Amino acid sequence: MTKRVAIIGAGPSGLAQLRAFQSAQSKGADIPELVCFEKQSDWGGLWNYTWRTGLDENGEPVHCSMYRYLWSNGPKECLEFADYTFDEHFGKPIASYPPREVLWDYIKGRVEKAGVRDYIRFNTVVRNVSYDDASETFTVTVQDHNEDKIYSEEFDYVISASGHFSTPKVPEFEGFQTFGGRILHAHDFRDALEFKDKDILLVGASYSAEDIGSQCYKYGAKSITTCFRSAPMGYKWPENWEERPLLERVDTHRAYFADGSSKKIDAIILCTGYLHHFPYLPDSLRLVTDNRLWPLDLYKGVVWEDNPKFFYLGMQDQWYTFNMFDAQAWYVRDIILGRIPLPSKAEMTQNSQAWREKELKLETAEEMYTFQGDYIQELIDATDYPSFDIPAVNQTFLEWKHHKKENIMTFRDHSYRSLMTGTMSPKHHTPWIDALDDSLEAYLADGPQDEKLASNQ
Repeated sequence: MTKRVAIIGAGPSGLAQLRAFQSAQSKGADIPELVCFEKQSDWGGLWNYTWRTGLDENGEPVHCSMYRYLWSNGPKECLEFADYTFDEHFGKPIASYPPREVLWDYIKGRVEKAGVRDYIRFNTVVRNVSYDDASETFTVTVQDHNEDKIYSEEFDYVISASGHFSTPKVPEFEGFQTFGGRILHAHDFRDALEFKDKDILLVGASYSAEDIGSQCYKYGAKSITTCFRSAPMGYKWPENWEERPLLERVDTHRAYFADGSSKKIDAIILCTGYLHHFPYLPDSLRLVTDNRLWPLDLYKGVVWEDNPKFFYLGMQDQWYTFNMFDAQAWYVRDIILGRIPLPSKAEMTQNSQAWREKELKLETAEEMYTFQGDYIQELIDATDYPSFDIPAVNQTFLEWKHHKKENIMTFRDHSYRSLMTGTMSPKHHTPWIDALDDSLEAYLADGPQDEKLASNQ
């Protein structure tokens, strides 16, 4: 009897898994029956942008955490698929920091070429996953919003690829209930123009605060303040951007900080991270972790040690993204195909603990992305995923960090060489700070476009 595999989510990780199986099939392998459940109406996961916040058209929590005007905050050369390059997709070299719509087009291009869309059941939300020890099968219960029905099916393997950047972690500070301005989490941020001519406070000191603050500066915020718990980001900010210690309280219009200072504020954006949230899983299958480079209980970062027929993709804090998901998906595929044998549970746990001990010694950013690169290399060495130059990717990360330190507002104007093709990316036709139209058409044009649309609003 043909084995059946359920894949939860058709974002970058779930699509990587479908592509991995399709790649094996194209080389003559017999693959199991695949069913991918996706709660949105289209593929792409977080990259499938929506204007909606809160609940979607089906009453489900909105998955998307993307916003208009988002551009990649790292070089595309560090996330390029080894089996489908940017040059192949666009037919020409493009600049190193594409906007959201361009990256989504690239993600779609590979799976459109692979022809895997028919495996996906859209508008279908996974409600429950259970495992029966006697039959050694999973029961997956879903709700199909297209036909408004709930049903269950049996599977031999389940792969959770639903991500961990869509359920916001939302703290509360004294005075929030009576604050007179807007309070929102980064998950619900959609358009920087909402905050034009406003004094905004961003709570947090990581990528979301850095990038949303930059967007708001670019589109005309009056002032930007970011506050930190342990350490400031420390970049050379524009004149109207400052960093302060952690927020302590607010009143109707002022924010008060741990150093005793205060400032008038019109809006507060909580850049406070996300939860690993799996409401469809029982405790026996549910990963419990914070956002870190090595979550425990996952052998090789993907195999659920308590039940090695259940897998997770993309659960790590991420320096690498798309190509790490690929490495994981190829590895999971080969376990399911019987190409990679698994050791005993005790050996899996020991291996995972050894990686955790390495993680605990990491201090610098360079050590962290080198650690993740080493992990990816280990997975790739075990499969037929196309090998690529991971030390060169790490070097590109190093250059990226240097360019950010030089000028946080111009680092996206730099170019890097593709680690897959060797092609040097051209400089974009418009400096990032002046590129107000982030559409696919404007980005791929040969020269600057009319930018009046955003600047005149």
